Amino acid sequence: MAGNTPLFDESTRRKLEQLMLSAARVRAGAIKGDRRSNKRGSSIEFADYRNYTQGDDLRRLDWNVYARLDRPLIKVFEDEEDLATYLVIDASASMGASLNDDGDASPDAIEKADKFTWARRLAAGLSYISLISNDRLTVTALGHETQTFGPVRGRGHSARLLNFFGTMTTRGAIDLNASLRDFALRIKRPGLVIVISDLFSSSGFIDGVNMLMSKGCEVAVLHVLTPEELEPSLGGDLRLVDVETGIAQEVSVDGGLRDLYVKRVTQWRDDLRAECSRRGVHYAPLSTDMPFERVILQDLRRMGILR
Repeated sequence: MAGNTPLFDESTRRKLEQLMLSAARVRAGAIKGDRRSNKRGSSIEFADYRNYTQGDDLRRLDWNVYARLDRPLIKVFEDEEDLATYLVIDASASMGASLNDDGDASPDAIEKADKFTWARRLAAGLSYISLISNDRLTVTALGHETQTFGPVRGRGHSARLLNFFGTMTTRGAIDLNASLRDFALRIKRPGLVIVISDLFSSSGFIDGVNMLMSKGCEVAVLHVLTPEELEPSLGGDLRLVDVETGIAQEVSVDGGLRDLYVKRVTQWRDDLRAECSRRGVHYAPLSTDMPFERVILQDLRRMGILR
């Protein structure tokens, strides 16, 4: 994903601008923003001013104050509050592209085989929604080296954020539990944490999620797999190599083994959904052949993390 590649067309952009990230179980932010509270009894009375930040909606600028004091100040109302949003992307080697033996390298084939490209596009869409809502956004890639952008507020940071997505690369293996626990320890303020990963980590991820929730965060896990990982078309005598560890395994794949594999992947996802549901964690099983716009505009809205 090149740094200057358009992520979505004008029609999609307008639809994204109608949305807002939502976290029902996170306490209100200490810094006022452009967010309407769901709390009963809240009012729309003027509460205070705050300094203008690049990307703020100019309709909220008090032009009378600006004319008198030569200071750009934004009006803040009592029922408006910002949300700390954390987008966490798995940048381990398993998230990278893996093409079939037929060598199909068309752009569409690469896109569907590359979880990382798809995940970054999804994250970019969610980031855009967060920025235009003036939330406090932090984006982190967990991989061989942790990369972080933010925290920032306001759509004025969109170009730099797009460049940041373009510099991300996949490499090595990660202990997802340990990485999420370390990430939780660095959080200074509770918020909505959206984890985008294939969850290919032998240690699991639940302990890390529990740590995030103990910090007062609301957590959503977006589980991304490719169509080939869900229903493989491979068959015969194969030598499979783990892209993260380099460990090879000789296997013979026939119809029966393939059916068993599909059954176990389905059960794995069902078990993860149940485990997350018991903890109050949002869980979405996703595939890279799903248009990321549809995931945002439909699936994540149904989950309740967008409204």
